[in-house]
Amino acid sequence: MIIAGVDIGNNTTEVALAKLDGDEVRFLASGISSTTGIKGTPQNVEGVRHALEDAVRKANLILKDVELLRINEATPVISDIAMEAITETIITESTMLGHNPATPGGVGMGVGVTIPIFELEKCSPGEEVIVVIPKNVDYEDAAKMINRALSKGVEVRGAIVQKDDGVLIANRLERKIPIVDEVKQIEKVPLGMLACIEVAEPGYTIKTLSNPYGIASVFNLTSEETKNIVPVARALIGNRSAVVIKTPKGEVQERKIPAGTLIIKGENRTLTVDIEEGAEAIMSAVEGMWPLVDAEGTPGTNVGGLIARIKETMADVTGQESSNIRIQDILAVDTLVQQKVRGGIAEEFSSEDAVALAAMVKSSKLPMEKVAQKIEQEIGIPVEIAGIEANMAVLGALTTPGTELPVAILDLGGGSTDAALMTKNGEVRSVHLAGAGEMVNMLIGTELGIEDKYLVEDIKKYPVCKVESLFSIRLEDGTVRFFEEPLDPKTFARVCLLKEGELLPLPPQLSMEKVVAVRRNAKREVFVTNALRALSKVAPAGNIRLIDFVVMVGGSALDFEVPEMISDTLAGYGVVAGRGNIRGTEGPRNAVATGLVLSRCKRK
Repeated sequence: MIIAGVDIGNNTTEVALAKLDGDEVRFLASGISSTTGIKGTPQNVEGVRHALEDAVRKANLILKDVELLRINEATPVISDIAMEAITETIITESTMLGHNPATPGGVGMGVGVTIPIFELEKCSPGEEVIVVIPKNVDYEDAAKMINRALSKGVEVRGAIVQKDDGVLIANRLERKIPIVDEVKQIEKVPLGMLACIEVAEPGYTIKTLSNPYGIASVFNLTSEETKNIVPVARALIGNRSAVVIKTPKGEVQERKIPAGTLIIKGENRTLTVDIEEGAEAIMSAVEGMWPLVDAEGTPGTNVGGLIARIKETMADVTGQESSNIRIQDILAVDTLVQQKVRGGIAEEFSSEDAVALAAMVKSSKLPMEKVAQKIEQEIGIPVEIAGIEANMAVLGALTTPGTELPVAILDLGGGSTDAALMTKNGEVRSVHLAGAGEMVNMLIGTELGIEDKYLVEDIKKYPVCKVESLFSIRLEDGTVRFFEEPLDPKTFARVCLLKEGELLPLPPQLSMEKVVAVRRNAKREVFVTNALRALSKVAPAGNIRLIDFVVMVGGSALDFEVPEMISDTLAGYGVVAGRGNIRGTEGPRNAVATGLVLSRCKRK
């Protein structure tokens, strides 16, 4: 009899194909495909088909040769961001430019009234102005006009330029002035208004315009106006250049959406925790109420909308009522979100404190029965729903050479982190927790301000380097690597990913130190936190020190640094941990699919 164990994960669907002959099991091949749709929903069928076809092709079989499929009980996990005191900042009739061009011109700070460069000739000696230079003015002409005005005694304090001409103009001036260039929407710069322009020395950042009291000193603001200008100053922190222009009716408005409270329901009591208290308070409440029965957010708040959205999404894909959807686990992590400041004219961003949440919806056999029926209808192979994911992973992990009972496993997936402990007499304790690879991606993308999900995935998976010359790169550990052939000039002086022998340039505003710090912190906050949470829930008497060996399996166990992070942490508890090697051939992948096959033999 040829059977297939099918593990439907959040990101991938894996298959273990085997031939059963009595109690004998001979594994034939493995298959893998991307999961289609949300885990545990009928949309998974296409992913199952592709993974099966991959496995039967490797075994020189056809789909009709497979007599039985065994699928896992899949529990969906959805990650989202719950902003802590979400602030939408709207600037009306007050303008700032803080887009940080790569090569601003000149250096220093200047205050003056904004005028078009063509009106310089009309200016009187001693008049303090900042010239606005549109793209139809050549840099040489602009420099001549400014020099002529300076020789007349006009105090040209700075320039705002539409093209990337800042350095070219600055190099031709008789006196150094600060110049901000690459202002694409220069037509939106208000004219005849008092403005301050600041450009820092290379390698430094602005000091006055990123400080609310600095802006107040320049424009003689009242204490109330200074309070309102704080979002402007915050958005300019870290820039090498900036402009702030004050208009007579200038004001900054903030519209706040309350963060709200999270209502956590346990078996005997209910706890409420304010999102503004942060991730530590939320996780303390979750652990204090464990096991969770459900979680809700206060209506009309950010977290209320987030929880409602998660439940509605699951209701839609499973065909159940949203009132019947229950949340069985939550992982909260403090993070920073790049919030766009409304009203600026150079797409300024401000970093806001936030809490990232991953929520796990309570599993039930009903959705999986629908998946099983759909697979039977479309693929034409009988389907059995087997046991809990973590239990199957233990059976698969035991095929790793050198393992024996008792053993604990950590299944590090895309959506969830699972743990299971099998005792010497074969009893299994398991737990299924929210938060894994997808949440790491969300944290990396959020903190680095990157929306391209494929680039975020690559940042998670590959180390970074800095290209220091056309023949050398500096790796993130500080070592230098040399090349015989010149590197692509596009990568010069850029931070790049070392992706499968190629250099993939990252956005120019990202430093190597920041990428490394954000990536490692995201992995530590999700995987190390959940590893300790999960193992403490399956360990004898809740004491991790009573576990001897832990085998790490799942797609995220392939990561180049997560297993080492977990191993280092568990070493402090006297626990030996390492990557699994399923069936001695598969590495940490295919544990659940292999366990689904083996559990069939065990049952027989």
